[in-house]
Amino acid sequence: MAVDNINQQQSFVQNRRSSLLAAIFLMATSAIGPGFITQTATFTATLGAAFAFGILASVVIDFVVQQNIWRVVTLTQMNAAAVANRAIPGSGYLLAVLVIFGGLVFNIGNIAGAGLGLNALFGLSPKLGGLISAGIAIYIFASRRAGVALDRMLIVLGIVMIVLTLYVALVSHPPLGMALRETVFPSNINFAAITTIVGGTVGGYISYAGAHRLLDKGISGKEHIKEVSAAANRGIIVVGIMRYVLFLAIFGVVASGVTIDLSSHNANPASQAFLAAAGNVGLRIFGVVLWAAALSSVIGAAWTSVSFISVFRPGITERQRNIATLVFIAFTLAVYLSLGTAPTALLVFAGGFNGLVLPLGLTLFLWVGWRRADLMDGYRYPRWLLWLGLITCIMTWYMAIMSVSTIFNFLKIA
Repeated sequence: MAVDNINQQQSFVQNRRSSLLAAIFLMATSAIGPGFITQTATFTATLGAAFAFGILASVVIDFVVQQNIWRVVTLTQMNAAAVANRAIPGSGYLLAVLVIFGGLVFNIGNIAGAGLGLNALFGLSPKLGGLISAGIAIYIFASRRAGVALDRMLIVLGIVMIVLTLYVALVSHPPLGMALRETVFPSNINFAAITTIVGGTVGGYISYAGAHRLLDKGISGKEHIKEVSAAANRGIIVVGIMRYVLFLAIFGVVASGVTIDLSSHNANPASQAFLAAAGNVGLRIFGVVLWAAALSSVIGAAWTSVSFISVFRPGITERQRNIATLVFIAFTLAVYLSLGTAPTALLVFAGGFNGLVLPLGLTLFLWVGWRRADLMDGYRYPRWLLWLGLITCIMTWYMAIMSVSTIFNFLKIA
């Protein structure tokens, strides 16, 4: 009997660790999508070593946003939209609509990115590559053990991205001293670049991916707050490593004197950098990295967006949610296949729209942290985190204004 209890306890601990790891990689891989890869290559080519500060700034902002959202969701033990409704009645429905619509738009861009990845890897047409990638995502959610398959796939894809990008960073031989110095003491601070990076990697569904996964796994309440906070920190570390390694890989190429073409509307600066760093092998590695980033984002966008449906239909079962996720992916695939819009333009539009969602949600969550301790079982929210959240919130509203400009520019050229 004692042995059975020990085994049960060990199994419980392992499942909890697995759940925390899955939430970390869901958040991390959602934040490293094809849009981020393209943006990093573009800004590194134009700003050089100075963009290292932009990477650091984006990670700090991510830390504040994720710590507040993960904390409030798990303490209230409610879906983000439900939390918003309790803070200001009706606001949760608005948040859910914006996240779901933003996720739909973003997923079209993610499928497009997956198609571009398989195009670089195997020479397939982008639309065929997108079809194959969406088929893999649909297969995952259609399996009987969709939850386990989802977690394992995200972890594998995340590790593949980091390892392969690290290899390219090593062979490109970036000037590390210069990069580290510019990270802390930048010679040029480009706020537009920071705004674009944050808007495309924290906005929309991305902010809620890890928190909702923890809630889905039953890791919530005051008794788990230390684990939740630590998991959020680890997720930010994973994101930070991937972002900085990608920057170093491209910076090594730029510092060597190679000119990356940014003039063409359909130019792919990241693929040029990987090709210059490691030849045809580098181009194939770029294909794998872009495909892994896009596929994990397809999975993350679909799962997280559909998780908001519960605010409209309480009591939805896991099977019903999986079916809704299949429909979500199939719909975005159909839209992508029917559109003639360039994938790059889709990614720009998606990032711009999702930049609108972040400040709304963050404002509501900070209100809960400041004024609604009753929703968090009397938990005393860290004031330092709320003040950092307030500063970040002001910044994200500025980013939202920039996002509106991005959307209008897209509509003019589309």
